[in-house]
Amino acid sequence: MKQNLIYFALLFALVSLGSCSVSEVEPQTQPEEQPYAQNELLVKFTPEVVSLLEKAQVTRSGAVTRSGEYSVDQVLEIIGTAQIERIFPVDNAREDVTRNSGLHRWYRVAFEGEYSVEEVAKRFAALGEVQSVDFNRKVKRAYNHKAIPLSKSDLERAESQRTRAAMSDPLLNKQWYLINDGTMFTEGEIIKSVKDADVQCEAAWKLSTGNESVVVAVLDEGIFIEHPDLQGAIWNNEDEIYRSDKDNDNNGYVGDAHGYNFAKKSGVITWDNIYDSGHGSHVAGVIAADNNNGIGMSSIAGGNGSRAGVKIMVCQIFSGNVGTDAIGVARAIKYAADNGAVVLQCSWGYVSGAANSFDWGAPGFATQEEWEAGTPLEKDALDYFTHNAGSPNGPIDGGIAVFAAGNENAAMAGYPGACDEYISVAATAADFTPAVYTNYGPGTSISAPGGDLDYYYEYISEDNEYGAEGCILSALPYHVSESGYGYMEGTSMACPNVSAVVALGISYAADLRRHFKAEELRELLLQTAIPFDQYLSGKKIYRRYVIDIGPQQPMSINMSDYRGKMGSGQVNAAGFLNAIAGAGTQMRFPNIYVGVNGSQQVAPSIYFVSGESLTYQVSIADSTIATCEMQGSKLIFKGLKQGATKATIKASNGETHEFNITVRSTANGNGWL
Repeated sequence: MKQNLIYFALLFALVSLGSCSVSEVEPQTQPEEQPYAQNELLVKFTPEVVSLLEKAQVTRSGAVTRSGEYSVDQVLEIIGTAQIERIFPVDNAREDVTRNSGLHRWYRVAFEGEYSVEEVAKRFAALGEVQSVDFNRKVKRAYNHKAIPLSKSDLERAESQRTRAAMSDPLLNKQWYLINDGTMFTEGEIIKSVKDADVQCEAAWKLSTGNESVVVAVLDEGIFIEHPDLQGAIWNNEDEIYRSDKDNDNNGYVGDAHGYNFAKKSGVITWDNIYDSGHGSHVAGVIAADNNNGIGMSSIAGGNGSRAGVKIMVCQIFSGNVGTDAIGVARAIKYAADNGAVVLQCSWGYVSGAANSFDWGAPGFATQEEWEAGTPLEKDALDYFTHNAGSPNGPIDGGIAVFAAGNENAAMAGYPGACDEYISVAATAADFTPAVYTNYGPGTSISAPGGDLDYYYEYISEDNEYGAEGCILSALPYHVSESGYGYMEGTSMACPNVSAVVALGISYAADLRRHFKAEELRELLLQTAIPFDQYLSGKKIYRRYVIDIGPQQPMSINMSDYRGKMGSGQVNAAGFLNAIAGAGTQMRFPNIYVGVNGSQQVAPSIYFVSGESLTYQVSIADSTIATCEMQGSKLIFKGLKQGATKATIKASNGETHEFNITVRSTANGNGWL
């Protein structure tokens, strides 16, 4: 344990929010900052200690100064005044899942005294009553770049020159990452565009354009939830009122109507601070901007105008120049799973373990074992999401976490994305070549368009400032771009392309009423990717572009260095959806668990193909145990007495499902003990 603690003491939590930019000024020197809080630790206690803490009435907002366990309290006496409080708020609806996962055993231990945080960590790590010790890392941006706005005149010109029929959105012509016809970056002998070097949206949209039951949690800056192209895509927590000071759904988060601001510890989502880059809005636009609405941009899973697309849950970990910490990130991940998200969109991660130390300082984790040992709270939270998001009765059981591979041009992806259980995304240009900044090699799962500003320097013009059209076009707040749109690049732009394709696939599975384990969908995503090693030969020539100076001397990278190292290939939405159609298992109406005098609501339509257009009849073998009635679009099951009975549900198309109803006398209203 000592070795892990010493190693981790050298690491900052640098969040990779890569974006399309030009060099403007030299970075200012900042006073050296401690990478983690100096007067607190994150400690995972054994169940026995937790039992004592809970007897001391530690609540969601409370704290105690002693545990009641002799060995632990000896350490607390030595280190000085201490407070112990549970890290994850109590959410009664999910407390059983939280406890089964062990997340309830994580506590924040704050102290004051003469001992350093490293010394205190060693003392705790030596106790048999302590399973894990973690530092409360400060989370900050590794990149501080700006978007390149799309001018209002460019937007107006696009509105007058619509040529794509797939969607009515005028900017679709500029979104080569969605539909690439191979002509956008071709001038004479200069060919930097290859037909179908995109995410294969046009063919995929014939199968699905998204499903509003599918939720993607975006861990990023705040999202401009009032953007005209995003407002229809924002997730809504029906139990909460935006800007309310009450926790109506009792999940431990006040006013979380559209998600939560973990940086400010508030239900109010922010996006218009002078230091906000618009990155969160840009990511959200790639995934689920409203499609076919005649304005702005298209997105991968944003519906088709007549049918809504996937929803975006805002899990804000940056607000202006304020970041969060390890606790905030872990809470955001768990919050996403507990509130219905099945895809975790993470355009962040640690600097690669193979990054150039001259440019990036101390390298990050070099192996999965180092990352797991160095960030045990983060690992536990991600395990919770991958294992407990979704539903055993829905299209996906478990969740899929998607990370940016990193922008250090390092021959290894950064963690956590490089972990076996997650998806790590490298970035490509419009001709399948790796973006000049992208990480690649071990830990890389898949590639997707991420833009490549330096590669498209030839295309600089009055209408294409800095060659920005070679980047990813998406939504931005108005204080960043007057038009509400603009360009960014990075593996953090490739990442939402993959998150959106995953969400589109889950949407299609929901439409087909097919059920998958999360790992099954992850494997299908990788298996259906398009290999592109055939395009990786010779040298890729590019130039850094510096404002007021222009393109610098040509630079080059060897394409052969990337062969077999960009993951399984380029993400392929059409191939992924076609594979889903022939896999998985048919969804069935679930068994019902309800308490005596309690009730349970179920929407039957989600278990039958085209279920929204059907009617249903339920037959219960023993009506003295439970009853059922239809209210609107939902079935209401009521428990009458303890026992179990068989039941059937028959749809108007003749399809019949058998299920069981169990009524428990010691259960709460929803049937769980």
